[in-house]
Amino acid sequence: MMEFKTQEQIRLIRKAGRIVAACHQEIAKRIRPGVTTAEIDRFVDWYMMNHGAKPAQKGYKGYPYATCASANDVVCHGFPSDTPLRNGDVVTIDMVAEKDGWMADSAWTYAVGTISPDVARLLKATQFALFQGIAQARADKRLGDIGHAVETVADEGDFAVVEAFVGHGIGRRMHEAPQVLHRGKAGSGRRLREGMVITVEPIFTLGRPDIILDDDGWTARTLDGAWSAQYEHTVAITNGEPIILTQI
Repeated sequence: MMEFKTQEQIRLIRKAGRIVAACHQEIAKRIRPGVTTAEIDRFVDWYMMNHGAKPAQKGYKGYPYATCASANDVVCHGFPSDTPLRNGDVVTIDMVAEKDGWMADSAWTYAVGTISPDVARLLKATQFALFQGIAQARADKRLGDIGHAVETVADEGDFAVVEAFVGHGIGRRMHEAPQVLHRGKAGSGRRLREGMVITVEPIFTLGRPDIILDDDGWTARTLDGAWSAQYEHTVAITNGEPIILTQI
Protein backbone atom coordinates (compact mmCIF):
# COMPACT_ATOMS: atom_id res chain seq x y z
CA MET A 1 0.00 0.00 0.00
CA MET A 2 1.30 3.41 -0.99
CA GLU A 3 2.13 5.78 1.86
CA PHE A 4 2.25 9.54 1.38
CA LYS A 5 4.26 11.58 3.84
CA THR A 6 3.44 14.96 5.31
CA GLN A 7 5.97 17.77 5.30
CA GLU A 8 6.68 17.05 8.96
CA GLN A 9 7.28 13.37 8.27
CA ILE A 10 9.61 14.24 5.40
CA ARG A 11 11.48 16.54 7.79
CA LEU A 12 11.94 13.60 10.17
CA ILE A 13 13.20 11.35 7.36
CA ARG A 14 15.61 14.11 6.42
CA LYS A 15 17.02 14.11 9.96
CA ALA A 16 17.87 10.43 9.54
CA GLY A 17 19.16 11.15 6.05
CA ARG A 18 21.57 13.81 7.23
CA ILE A 19 23.08 11.32 9.68
CA VAL A 20 23.57 8.88 6.80
CA ALA A 21 25.11 11.60 4.64
CA ALA A 22 27.49 12.77 7.36
CA CYS A 23 28.49 9.17 8.03
CA HIS A 24 29.30 8.68 4.34
CA GLN A 25 31.50 11.77 4.48
CA GLU A 26 33.43 10.20 7.33
CA ILE A 27 33.72 6.88 5.49
CA ALA A 28 35.20 8.68 2.48
CA LYS A 29 38.04 9.85 4.72
CA ARG A 30 38.68 6.28 5.94
CA ILE A 31 38.58 4.23 2.73
CA ARG A 32 42.13 3.35 1.72
CA PRO A 33 44.25 0.27 1.07
CA GLY A 34 44.68 -1.83 4.21
CA VAL A 35 41.39 -0.83 5.85
CA THR A 36 38.81 -3.59 6.32
CA THR A 37 35.08 -3.29 5.76
CA ALA A 38 34.60 -4.82 9.20
CA GLU A 39 36.35 -1.74 10.63
CA ILE A 40 34.08 0.50 8.56
CA ASP A 41 31.04 -1.41 9.79
CA ARG A 42 32.03 -0.96 13.43
CA PHE A 43 32.58 2.75 12.80
CA VAL A 44 29.12 3.14 11.22
CA ASP A 45 27.49 1.30 14.12
CA TRP A 46 29.23 3.61 16.60
CA TYR A 47 28.58 6.75 14.54
CA MET A 48 24.85 6.22 14.23
CA MET A 49 24.37 5.36 17.88
CA ASN A 50 26.47 8.38 18.86
CA HIS A 51 24.20 10.62 16.78
CA GLY A 52 20.90 9.43 18.20
CA ALA A 53 20.08 6.94 15.45
CA LYS A 54 20.36 3.21 15.01
CA PRO A 55 21.55 1.15 12.05
CA ALA A 56 18.26 -0.22 10.74
CA GLN A 57 19.86 -2.96 8.65
CA LYS A 58 21.26 -4.63 11.76
CA GLY A 59 18.81 -7.37 12.66
CA TYR A 60 16.64 -6.85 9.58
CA LYS A 61 15.47 -10.35 8.60
CA GLY A 62 18.43 -11.65 10.58
CA TYR A 63 21.07 -9.52 8.85
CA PRO A 64 23.91 -9.19 11.39
CA TYR A 65 25.69 -5.96 10.41
CA ALA A 66 25.16 -2.20 10.41
CA THR A 67 26.18 -1.94 6.74
CA CYS A 68 26.27 -3.89 3.55
CA ALA A 69 29.84 -3.81 2.21
CA SER A 70 30.11 -4.99 -1.40
CA ALA A 71 33.54 -5.12 -3.03
CA ASN A 72 34.38 -5.50 -6.71
CA ASP A 73 32.14 -8.22 -8.22
CA VAL A 74 29.65 -8.10 -5.31
CA VAL A 75 26.70 -6.05 -6.52
CA CYS A 76 25.00 -5.63 -3.13
CA HIS A 77 24.30 -7.06 0.34
CA GLY A 78 27.90 -8.09 0.94
CA PHE A 79 28.96 -8.93 4.49
CA PRO A 80 31.65 -6.73 6.09
CA SER A 81 34.94 -8.61 6.13
CA ASP A 82 38.29 -8.69 7.92
CA THR A 83 40.05 -8.91 4.55
CA PRO A 84 42.01 -5.69 3.95
CA LEU A 85 40.98 -3.62 0.96
CA ARG A 86 43.61 -3.45 -1.77
CA ASN A 87 44.74 -0.65 -4.04
CA GLY A 88 42.50 -0.67 -7.11
CA ASP A 89 39.46 -2.20 -5.38
CA VAL A 90 36.04 -0.59 -5.25
CA VAL A 91 33.61 -1.06 -2.39
CA THR A 92 29.99 -0.03 -1.96
CA ILE A 93 28.88 0.86 1.56
CA ASP A 94 25.10 0.78 1.95
CA MET A 95 23.41 1.89 5.16
CA VAL A 96 20.03 2.78 6.61
CA ALA A 97 19.67 5.04 9.64
CA GLU A 98 16.55 5.04 11.80
CA LYS A 99 15.94 8.09 13.96
CA ASP A 100 12.76 8.76 15.91
CA GLY A 101 11.07 5.94 14.01
CA TRP A 102 11.87 7.21 10.51
CA MET A 103 14.43 5.76 8.09
CA ALA A 104 16.72 6.99 5.31
CA ASP A 105 18.86 4.87 3.00
CA SER A 106 21.96 5.63 0.93
CA ALA A 107 24.72 3.64 -0.76
CA TRP A 108 27.96 4.92 -2.24
CA THR A 109 30.74 3.21 -4.18
CA TYR A 110 34.24 4.19 -3.10
CA ALA A 111 37.49 3.82 -5.02
CA VAL A 112 40.29 2.30 -2.97
CA GLY A 113 43.52 4.00 -3.95
CA THR A 114 44.01 4.19 -7.73
CA ILE A 115 41.47 2.34 -9.85
CA SER A 116 41.65 1.37 -13.52
CA PRO A 117 40.24 3.69 -16.21
CA ASP A 118 37.43 1.25 -17.06
CA VAL A 119 36.35 1.00 -13.44
CA ALA A 120 36.58 4.77 -13.01
CA ARG A 121 34.29 5.16 -16.03
CA LEU A 122 31.86 2.67 -14.47
CA LEU A 123 31.68 4.65 -11.22
CA LYS A 124 31.24 7.95 -13.01
CA ALA A 125 28.43 6.61 -15.21
CA THR A 126 26.57 4.95 -12.34
CA GLN A 127 26.67 8.09 -10.23
CA PHE A 128 25.53 10.17 -13.21
CA ALA A 129 22.65 7.75 -13.78
CA LEU A 130 21.57 8.18 -10.16
CA PHE A 131 21.16 11.92 -10.61
CA GLN A 132 19.54 11.54 -14.02
CA GLY A 133 16.99 9.25 -12.40
CA ILE A 134 16.45 11.64 -9.49
CA ALA A 135 15.81 14.49 -11.94
CA GLN A 136 12.70 12.58 -13.10
CA ALA A 137 11.43 12.05 -9.53
CA ARG A 138 8.82 14.76 -9.48
CA ALA A 139 5.04 14.94 -9.24
CA ASP A 140 3.17 13.97 -12.43
CA LYS A 141 6.15 12.08 -13.84
CA ARG A 142 5.97 8.28 -13.80
CA LEU A 143 8.16 5.54 -12.41
CA GLY A 144 9.05 4.53 -15.94
CA ASP A 145 10.61 7.95 -16.48
CA ILE A 146 13.11 7.23 -13.70
CA GLY A 147 13.97 3.82 -15.12
CA HIS A 148 14.28 5.17 -18.64
CA ALA A 149 16.66 7.94 -17.55
CA VAL A 150 18.88 5.42 -15.76
CA GLU A 151 18.96 2.84 -18.54
CA THR A 152 19.73 5.51 -21.14
CA VAL A 153 22.97 6.29 -19.31
CA ALA A 154 23.80 2.57 -19.08
CA ASP A 155 23.11 1.94 -22.75
CA GLU A 156 25.12 4.95 -23.89
CA GLY A 157 28.12 3.78 -21.85
CA ASP A 158 27.73 0.10 -22.78
CA PHE A 159 27.10 -0.93 -19.18
CA ALA A 160 24.55 -3.45 -17.93
CA VAL A 161 21.88 -2.57 -15.36
CA VAL A 162 21.53 -5.20 -12.63
CA GLU A 163 17.74 -5.44 -12.71
CA ALA A 164 17.43 -8.01 -9.92
CA PHE A 165 17.58 -5.20 -7.34
CA VAL A 166 15.35 -2.13 -7.31
CA GLY A 167 14.63 1.04 -5.42
CA HIS A 168 11.66 1.29 -3.08
CA GLY A 169 9.52 3.48 -0.92
CA ILE A 170 10.82 4.17 2.57
CA GLY A 171 9.56 5.77 5.79
CA ARG A 172 8.70 3.98 9.00
CA ARG A 173 9.59 0.75 7.22
CA MET A 174 12.76 0.12 5.26
CA HIS A 175 10.93 -1.21 2.22
CA GLU A 176 7.57 0.23 1.21
CA ALA A 177 5.68 0.56 -2.07
CA PRO A 178 6.42 1.36 -4.81
CA GLN A 179 9.24 -0.58 -6.40
CA VAL A 180 11.53 1.70 -8.42
CA LEU A 181 12.97 -0.13 -11.42
CA HIS A 182 16.12 1.08 -13.14
CA ARG A 183 14.94 0.21 -16.60
CA GLY A 184 11.68 1.50 -17.99
CA LYS A 185 9.68 3.10 -20.74
CA ALA A 186 9.27 6.85 -20.50
CA GLY A 187 5.69 7.79 -19.64
CA SER A 188 4.85 4.36 -18.24
CA GLY A 189 4.20 3.01 -14.77
CA ARG A 190 2.71 4.50 -11.61
CA ARG A 191 2.33 8.25 -11.55
CA LEU A 192 4.50 9.99 -8.98
CA ARG A 193 2.72 12.16 -6.42
CA GLU A 194 3.71 14.77 -3.86
CA GLY A 195 4.50 13.13 -0.53
CA MET A 196 6.02 9.95 -1.91
CA VAL A 197 9.49 9.14 -0.55
CA ILE A 198 11.54 6.66 -2.58
CA THR A 199 15.06 5.44 -3.11
CA VAL A 200 16.80 5.57 -6.48
CA GLU A 201 19.73 3.13 -6.44
CA PRO A 202 21.05 1.94 -9.81
CA ILE A 203 23.63 -0.83 -10.01
CA PHE A 204 25.77 -0.97 -13.18
CA THR A 205 28.27 -3.64 -14.12
CA LEU A 206 31.08 -3.93 -16.66
CA GLY A 207 29.81 -7.35 -17.74
CA ARG A 208 26.50 -9.14 -17.77
CA PRO A 209 23.70 -8.35 -15.28
CA ASP A 210 23.17 -11.96 -14.14
CA ILE A 211 23.81 -12.52 -10.43
CA ILE A 212 24.35 -15.41 -8.05
CA LEU A 213 23.91 -15.58 -4.27
CA ASP A 214 26.65 -16.80 -1.95
CA ASP A 215 25.96 -19.53 0.58
CA ASP A 216 25.29 -16.87 3.25
CA GLY A 217 22.00 -16.16 1.51
CA TRP A 218 22.73 -12.42 1.25
CA THR A 219 25.84 -11.65 -0.78
CA ALA A 220 24.89 -11.09 -4.44
CA ARG A 221 27.69 -11.09 -7.00
CA THR A 222 27.90 -11.05 -10.77
CA LEU A 223 27.81 -14.48 -12.34
CA ASP A 224 30.63 -13.59 -14.74
CA GLY A 225 32.83 -11.94 -12.08
CA ALA A 226 32.51 -8.46 -13.62
CA TRP A 227 32.89 -5.52 -11.26
CA SER A 228 29.93 -3.34 -10.34
CA ALA A 229 29.02 0.01 -8.79
CA GLN A 230 25.96 1.35 -6.98
CA TYR A 231 24.86 4.80 -5.86
CA GLU A 232 21.70 5.51 -3.90
CA HIS A 233 19.81 8.43 -2.40
CA THR A 234 16.51 8.75 -0.58
CA VAL A 235 14.33 11.29 -2.37
CA ALA A 236 11.08 13.11 -1.57
CA ILE A 237 8.65 13.83 -4.42
CA THR A 238 7.27 17.37 -4.48
CA ASN A 239 5.37 19.55 -6.93
CA GLY A 240 8.70 21.15 -7.73
CA GLU A 241 12.27 19.92 -7.62
CA PRO A 242 12.90 16.54 -5.98
CA ILE A 243 14.45 16.79 -2.52
CA ILE A 244 17.43 14.57 -1.81
CA LEU A 245 17.08 13.63 1.85
CA THR A 246 20.41 11.82 2.21
CA GLN A 247 22.76 14.73 1.69
CA ILE A 248 23.99 17.46 3.99
